[in-house]
Amino acid sequence: MHSLLLHHHHLILRTPSSSSSSSSRFAALSLFTMTTSPSSLTLPSISLQKLPSFNASHSFKSSNSSFWFRNVTLRSARDRNLDGSRVFMSASVGSQAVIDDALFSEYKPSSAFLFPGQGAQAVGMGKEAQNVPAAADLYKKANDLLGFDLLDICVNGPKEKLDSTVISQPAIYVTSLAAVELLRARDGGQQLIDSVDVTCGLSLGEYTALAFAGAFSFEDGLKLVKLRGEAMQEAANAAKSAMVSVIGLDSEKVQQLCDAANQEVDEADKVQIANYLCPGNYAVSGGVKGVEAVEAKAKSFKARMTVRLAVAGAFHTSFMEPAVSRLEAALAATEIRTPKIPVISNVDAQPHADPDTIKKILARQVTSPVQWETTVKTLLTKGLKKSYELGPGKVIAGIVKRMDRSADIENIGA
Repeated sequence: MHSLLLHHHHLILRTPSSSSSSSSRFAALSLFTMTTSPSSLTLPSISLQKLPSFNASHSFKSSNSSFWFRNVTLRSARDRNLDGSRVFMSASVGSQAVIDDALFSEYKPSSAFLFPGQGAQAVGMGKEAQNVPAAADLYKKANDLLGFDLLDICVNGPKEKLDSTVISQPAIYVTSLAAVELLRARDGGQQLIDSVDVTCGLSLGEYTALAFAGAFSFEDGLKLVKLRGEAMQEAANAAKSAMVSVIGLDSEKVQQLCDAANQEVDEADKVQIANYLCPGNYAVSGGVKGVEAVEAKAKSFKARMTVRLAVAGAFHTSFMEPAVSRLEAALAATEIRTPKIPVISNVDAQPHADPDTIKKILARQVTSPVQWETTVKTLLTKGLKKSYELGPGKVIAGIVKRMDRSADIENIGA
């Protein structure tokens, strides 16, 4: 079989208009050609269709459209404010749709939504959301899908039940998206939501960010989060493991601490850095004996303190490997679309546009260290002006402020 060479060209098309000013329309078209030899050239089928402007109020609704773009054009179009026109773009080779995964690689952030991960939950969350019909409706949908009263557990506890992995993950996902609806109900809230041009979330929060960005529906995201929590709990039950926060050391010192602890335990109990949160705050995961060795040695490495985390087990390490196959199967059956805005991955601190790549990244996420420090540092370096933490707790705001005291971040709870 001949080897196939894929060539990628960008075209910018202007459609005529009766007005020469703001009513002009541009279409960004990605054209692919495929050749089997220098003398043969075939063009794939190309469809180009004008779509209405994206309304952020539709963020959590199901959509059958293939690819939507909001405030984003292909990289060859440097002007990102193309009169609000939205373009449906599909380029196919045979029956296989092709998306440039690097579509968002040159993103320039100005306003960001940041979503919390497991550990942010607290009894009483979700109470305020009941005052906004759109937010309250999310809990009703969740109750129907989950088969139990999620809101009651969020508002009334008990804490032990809310803290369990299988409950806390759906609870944080729903409450964070409810916070978006609370913001939308404010004066100027919709305009603020429309101004957001990048989003990300800490571990579990990546699913929330993808839902906000329209990569999947609220319901599909909740199904994934439910399964993710169950799969991670089962993986944690299969082996004794734990997580501990090491406070007051840089990442190099924490790695040295892990190396020292690993010299004293068997292979099954070894530890590694699982969450790169911010300078002075890194979470270590591994076998219980390995975590205990980290706690015992921390003072000798000049750590200020260690805090054992109230989670089921060693998240973001190979201990979670049993959860991967279940996640892969669920993701394969889920319709995932190109996000409307860049969503930064926890695995590599980069935004991805290709749905298949996003699926692979999400499956890998449970066994890969969280690159949150790099994510926040990159956003700040690229010129982020304002960010919002949406959902329970203020963990993310604390991390951002630790990295840049002058950073402008606001909490939107529910």
